[in-house]
Amino acid sequence: MILAGQAMAQTTLTVATVNNSDMIRMQRLTSDFTTKNPGVTLKWVTLEENVLRQRVTTDIATKGGQFDILTIGTYEVPIWAKQGWLLPLEKLGPGYDVDDLIPPIRAGLTVNGKLYAAPFYGESSMIMYRKDLFEKAGLKMPAAPTWDFIADAAKKLTNRSTETYGICLRGKPGWGENMALLTAMANSFGARWFDEKWKPEFDGPEWKRTLTFYVDLMKAAGPRAPARMASMKTLPSSTPASAACGSTRP
Repeated sequence: MILAGQAMAQTTLTVATVNNSDMIRMQRLTSDFTTKNPGVTLKWVTLEENVLRQRVTTDIATKGGQFDILTIGTYEVPIWAKQGWLLPLEKLGPGYDVDDLIPPIRAGLTVNGKLYAAPFYGESSMIMYRKDLFEKAGLKMPAAPTWDFIADAAKKLTNRSTETYGICLRGKPGWGENMALLTAMANSFGARWFDEKWKPEFDGPEWKRTLTFYVDLMKAAGPRAPARMASMKTLPSSTPASAACGSTRP
């Protein structure tokens, strides 16, 4: 019993995860977990999205074994499942209601009818805006705003002398950074990644309009050095009118 207890006390689980707010909140539950599991300690490795994706993919592909637990998303799951790097979650128990999962998220984590990851949070694109700045500028947010309206409002709200910027968008390159936003934006311009025969369409006029709109908007109403704007930096912790991004954020 003593030897078993000593062996358990030496068990350390290394968790690799992205450094977003949800994962940081999850880390605060560490003491609750270790209290209920006294033979286990947790070691957290939190990384930026681009760095995390590169490190965990390399670790899994080479069977490095650096991490015991890792968080992945709808980008990795279909690829990893087809590579045989994941096993389907077929014995989650009666307490886990798979049918209660949000359908699009469940579909993104499912390959050939089998669930390969258990989601615990999801993301979507939306417009968030400062009502006080809109009222001050005499603007009213419509129920279904267009990108043209967003661009026009952002330009009117921008005041670089007070460091108030009308638009706050991810500018850092990477799938989990600006590409997630650009894909959603591209839908509004009629762009898509592939046609029905899986031929890439990135050189089409729809993608050109999308990228031109995005770049022009960031230059006209975005904060300085937009390429540094990662997902964790688009919403500042303070909320005065002089905050880094004053009004709108999809």
